[in-house]
Amino acid sequence: MFNLFKKKKPEAKTNPFLPLKVREVVRETPDTVTLYFEQPEPILDYSPGQFLTLVMEFDGKEQRRSYSLCTSPFVDPFPGISVKKVAGGLFSNFLNEKIFPGKTINVLKPMGNFTTEFHSKNQRHFIMIAGGSGITPIMGILKSALINEPKSKVTLLYCSRNEEQIIFKDALEKLVMDYPGRLETIHVLSQPEMGWSGVTGRITKDLIQSQVKQAEAEQDFDAEYFVCGPEGIMDLSVQVLEDLSVAKEKIHRESFYSSAADQAQHEAAGNTSGLTREVAVVLEGEEYQVTVSPDKTILESGLAQDLDMPYSCQSGLCTACRGRLLSGEVKMDEDAGLSDKEKADGYILCCVSRPLTDDVKVTIE
Repeated sequence: MFNLFKKKKPEAKTNPFLPLKVREVVRETPDTVTLYFEQPEPILDYSPGQFLTLVMEFDGKEQRRSYSLCTSPFVDPFPGISVKKVAGGLFSNFLNEKIFPGKTINVLKPMGNFTTEFHSKNQRHFIMIAGGSGITPIMGILKSALINEPKSKVTLLYCSRNEEQIIFKDALEKLVMDYPGRLETIHVLSQPEMGWSGVTGRITKDLIQSQVKQAEAEQDFDAEYFVCGPEGIMDLSVQVLEDLSVAKEKIHRESFYSSAADQAQHEAAGNTSGLTREVAVVLEGEEYQVTVSPDKTILESGLAQDLDMPYSCQSGLCTACRGRLLSGEVKMDEDAGLSDKEKADGYILCCVSRPLTDDVKVTIE
C-alpha cells in the first residue's frame, strides 16, 4: 500500500525569525543580566508582559528558549529581556557570560497572554506578586500601568533571596520616588543579611490575604492581580485569590516551569505499552501524516519527521505550538497556556498533546 501523504519538510513561505542586535548588556545582579536590543525596522510591536523566543545553535543543533520582556513599549525606547542564570542552563549561562553588544540573535515574534489593555480613564489597583526572575514580565506591566493610567496604583509583593539578588532594585526605588502614593513595593527576603529591617522569610498566605482584602474593600478602585514566579508562590497566590472569591478574569498568571508537563514527559519516556498512532497535521495548507509513538508528543514526532512546526517553550505554557483539533481526541500534559475559551474552541498545544484516538487531525494556525 502506497503512502500518499507527504513527509518532506515544506518550503518556508516567510522567514519566521527576526534578527535583533544587542545594544546594551546591563548587569542587574551577580547572576542576572538585561539585554537591550536595537529597534528593528519596523519597530518591534509587543505588549508589556509578553515574551521573546530566542533561537540559537549549540553544538550544531537549533535550540529555543523563551524570555519575558522586562520593558514597556510606552516607556522604554529599546526592548529588553532579563535572564537569570540557572544551574546547567544552556541559554542562561551563555547569555550571562558570553553575550556582548553588537551580537545579533534570532527571535520569534513576541507572544504571550500575560498582559492587559490600558486606558487613561481606568482606576485600578494592580496587586502584583513576584518571586525571583518572575519580576521580569511584571516590570513591563508595572511601568505601563503607571504611565498610562494616572488614576491607577500598584502594590508589588516581591520575594528575593537577599538584597543583592533583588532584580531591578534601583529601578524600583526610582519608580517609587517618581510616582509617590501610586507605587508601593514590599520586598520579602528569604535569606537577608544583617541589618535588613523589612519582611523576612517567604511570601505567606497571611501577607497575600491582607493585601487582597484591602484591595477588594476599596470602593474607588477595581483590583486586578498579576502573579509570576516559582510554582509554590503562584499556587499559593491563586489559591488565596480563589478562596476570597476573586473573579477568575481578574487573575493573571505567568509560568516559567510546569512540573505537571515535566512529570508527564518523564512517565511517557518509559511507556512501551501504549499504541503508536498516525496523526494528520495540516501545516501551511498541506496535510502530513505524523507517526506518534506513546513516548512522544505530536510536536516531538512532527519535528522528528522534519516538519517545520512552530514551537517555543515545549512545556505547555505558551501558545507558539497552538493548533486546532479538527477531529479525534488528545490528552494534554499541561494546558495552562490556553484560556478556557481557546480550549472550548478546540485549540490544543502540540508540544504537550498525545493522541488518544486513531482519527486525530490538527491544523496549525
